[in-house]
This record gives sequence, C-alpha cells and structure tokens, in this order.
Amino acid sequence: MKKIIYTLSIALGLGLSANAQIESLAGPRIGVVYMTASPATTFLNGDLYLEDMGELPPDYDDIAKGALTTLYGWQWENRFADGGDITGIVEWIVLVAGMEKGKFLPSVSSMAGARTASGLEFAVGPNLSLGGISMVFGAGYNLKSGNLNIPVNIAFVPGRKGTQKENYYSDDEGNGYEYAVDYNTGNRFSITFGFNISK
Repeated sequence: MKKIIYTLSIALGLGLSANAQIESLAGPRIGVVYMTASPATTFLNGDLYLEDMGELPPDYDDIAKGALTTLYGWQWENRFADGGDITGIVEWIVLVAGMEKGKFLPSVSSMAGARTASGLEFAVGPNLSLGGISMVFGAGYNLKSGNLNIPVNIAFVPGRKGTQKENYYSDDEGNGYEYAVDYNTGNRFSITFGFNISK
C-alpha cells in the first residue's frame, strides 16, 4: 500500500511540475481595437444612436467610417490536454469597447487552442457582439519579467455582409419610400495586454 501511495505521489508531483512549465495567463486585459466601417462604428463615432442600428438611414454609406477604440476586460482559461511542452487551452474572454467615448460595446469570445512552454499560443473560436456571431482568430506570446507574466495577444474577427431591406423613411412633408442598405458588420483587428503573477 505504501508503494502505491509513494508511486501516486511521485506521478502527481511530476504531472504538476510538467503542468507548471506552461503558465496560466488568466487575468485582466486592456488594449485597442480598430473596426472597419460598420453600424457599430457609426454608433461609436456618434453618427447613429444604438436604437437606430436596426434601421440604417439612406445616407449610411456617407456616414459609415472606421473607428479606433479601447478595450477592457478579463480572460478565464482551462486546460484540456497537457503534452509537457505544449498544452491545450480553452479561453473565455469578455471585453468592453468604447468606454472612453461614453459608449458600451460588449463582446464575448470562447477560443480553443494550444500554448507552448515558450509562451507562444494560437486559438480560434466563436465571438458574440452587437454585430452578431462570428469567428475570432488569435495568436499571442507571453513576455516574462521575473514572476510577472505579460501576455500580448492579437486577434482578428472578420466582418459579414448584409442588407437591410424595406425600411420606411419619411421626409419633412410626410412622404415615404422604401430603400435597401448594404452594410458590413466590420472587420476587427485588436491587440491586448494582460497582467498575471506566476504562482
């Protein structure tokens, strides 16, 4: 019995030490995101109200332009596989954009990928935002300074094309007409930095 307990203790210790080679990088995230022209950027730029994003105006093409804004949020993560020098991870990332402009644009991502012992990682998964559901593709690297981890991540969320049809617009004389607006939910390019102390 003592041999079994001793063997299990050694196996557990080796497993924990191998797992400890690859840092957990959960924690706060700050960064910036550039969004190409979309209904969300017209809201960020102050050209549309949030309630107007569902019914784009006829001059949408004239007012829609890209926007750069800040990001703030948190990342949680779990491991689903450990190969010693590489481990599988699932990350949940909640971010809010636009707060410096007095706006609130939330997004939630769930990404599955891998992280190496050197701190390099790649992941992909679904992203949910006011623009709808899309995929997010990310890569990152963990910079270390003593016990401080500084994960740096870049991410890309491709936009999707859409059309809003049969919207009704009334002019000052009370006349109305139907029109269609072609739009894109906007590509998003972001870079975030995190902070985490090794245990």
